[in-house]
Amino acid sequence: MKVLVTGAGGMVGSHMVELLYKRGDEVVGIWHKNKKNIEQITLPIKFVQCDLRYAQGIDELIMDFMPEQIYHLAAQSYPTVSWVSPTETIDVNINSTINIYEAIKKARKYKDNKYNPIVVVACSSAEYGETLNQMQGLGEVYVKETAQLQPLHPYGVSKVGQDLISFQYFMNDHIRCIRARIFNSTGTRKVNDVTSDFTKRAVEAEKTSNWELKVGNLDTKRAIMDQRDLVKGLMLLAEKGKAGDVYNISSEYVYQMSDIVKMIEKQVGHKLEIKIDEKLIRPTDEKIIVGDITKLKEDTGWYQDIRMEQTISDMLDYWRKIL
Repeated sequence: MKVLVTGAGGMVGSHMVELLYKRGDEVVGIWHKNKKNIEQITLPIKFVQCDLRYAQGIDELIMDFMPEQIYHLAAQSYPTVSWVSPTETIDVNINSTINIYEAIKKARKYKDNKYNPIVVVACSSAEYGETLNQMQGLGEVYVKETAQLQPLHPYGVSKVGQDLISFQYFMNDHIRCIRARIFNSTGTRKVNDVTSDFTKRAVEAEKTSNWELKVGNLDTKRAIMDQRDLVKGLMLLAEKGKAGDVYNISSEYVYQMSDIVKMIEKQVGHKLEIKIDEKLIRPTDEKIIVGDITKLKEDTGWYQDIRMEQTISDMLDYWRKIL
């Protein structure tokens, strides 16, 4: 099968292209700015540099390759960055998505009018935003796909746009897309999230004996899953998900950020000296993020396989090898 993965330079994308290649697929991975993860891949996978904000590159790639599956993972994916660069965040996340769909339409027009790939779009739990806080006030925990979208930062807004523009192309142009609202995930090659920052700092502490750990809000709760479970969910959606529909992909286990610290301390065998850094605290923040995954389970048979203790162990080993 021919498979195209955008955002192949990211944490999820770099692991996905490896898994698809090992499955026997013909894979092309798109990257833009960062080659660090790609350089860690030893498999003979084809990678193409392409800025998806500009249509010509993705037009040519899709018309030449005609992929049967497209995983659109490319994004400006950090809420904190979106406060600094809101315009770029909107541009990257919405316009890149539009260009992929327009490229499919052009491939139908100029190459094969029956061209009908499945497109799995990496949307985000950040789309729910304030709705999650309101649910917590009512004593509810798990958010369904039908909940109101009330994003709290420019990144969340951009993902709502990506989500809804995908639905529009499904309804009007009959492009088979599936919107995956992804909740927190982490794993090896991840950077700039709590688990990666904390595990990296712990390994640096092992080397330097400086055990200070700068943190933001440790009371925040997140349902965090391993990237391997996320990749499995995305691939199952491509095979078994309903075109035009939206699915939460979320951990079933909720962790308070202070719990993550304790797990790391246990594995490194040393107490971390906690220091609150005001710069790491967001202006607004969802108090708890948990997704109802009933639909995902019923339609695809997905289940969560990897616990956080294993993820942290793997991430610590990863940092020990590269630092």
